Amino acid sequence: MTKISAVIFDWAGTTVDYGSFAPIDAFMKAFKRHGIEPTLDEVRQPMGLAKREHVRSMLATQRLSLEWLRIHGRAFSEEDVEAIYRESERQLLALLPRYAEPKPHVVETIQELRAGGIKIGSTTGYTAQMMEIVLPEAARAGYSPDACFTPDATEQLGRPWPFMIFANMKKLRILSVAEVLKVGDTIADIKEGQNAGVVTVGVLEGSSLMGLTEEEYQALSPSERDEARAGVRALYQAHGADHVINNMSELPALIRKLEAAPAGGCGG
Repeated sequence: MTKISAVIFDWAGTTVDYGSFAPIDAFMKAFKRHGIEPTLDEVRQPMGLAKREHVRSMLATQRLSLEWLRIHGRAFSEEDVEAIYRESERQLLALLPRYAEPKPHVVETIQELRAGGIKIGSTTGYTAQMMEIVLPEAARAGYSPDACFTPDATEQLGRPWPFMIFANMKKLRILSVAEVLKVGDTIADIKEGQNAGVVTVGVLEGSSLMGLTEEEYQALSPSERDEARAGVRALYQAHGADHVINNMSELPALIRKLEAAPAGGCGG
C-alpha cells in the first residue's frame, strides 16, 4: 500500500469558481476587443494551459486563424498573441475577486485530508499577480492550500509541463511521486499529472469541461445530470485520467481506497 502524502489541486473549476467562468469571460472580452468573436467551445478547449499559451492555442485553430486573416488582412503574430493576452489579463484581474468562492465540499474535504496528515498543494494557469487576488479571497472563505505555484515560478512552463507539481513536492517535502495525487477539471490538468508521474483525478461537477453554472447544474433533471456527468467522464477517460469523481466530497474515500490497494495496484 502507498500512503498519500499530498494532494495537488487546480484552482478555477476545481476548488473555486464553479464552472470556471472568470477566465472564459476574460478571454471572450479580450478577443472581441480585437474584432474576433470566439465560440464558448473555442474558449474552453485550451482551458488549463498558462494564459498566454491559451491565447496562442486559440489563434492557431483553423477557424480563428482564418478569421484573424479576414479581419486584419494578415496572419496573427506573436505581438498579437501578447496584445490579446494583456487584454485578457486586464479583464481577469478585474473579475477575479468575484470568482474566488470555494466550490461545494472543498473546505470540508481539505479539513478532512489535513486531519489525516495529507498536505495540500496547488497549481494554476493564473499568473502570480492573479493569485495575489485569489489566494486571500479564497482564504477568507475558508480555503488556503499549503503551497501554490503558477507558471511564473517555473519559467513559464505551465501545464502540461510537470514542473509546477515538482515545485509543490519540493516545498511540501514529498519524496516520491507515488505519494501524490493531482486533482483538476481540465484535460491539461490530467496531462500535467501524467507528465509528473502522479495519480490523476478528474472532477465532474463544476468543472470547466462541464461548463455549467451551479444554478444550471442544479436545474437539470436526474437523468440530465447523469448524461452531463457521463459525457465529461468519457473525456477524462479518453485522455487517460486514473480516476474520476463527481465532486470533492468523494475524494477522501478514493484516497482511502488507493491506500488500501496492494503495492503496484491502482485500487480499481
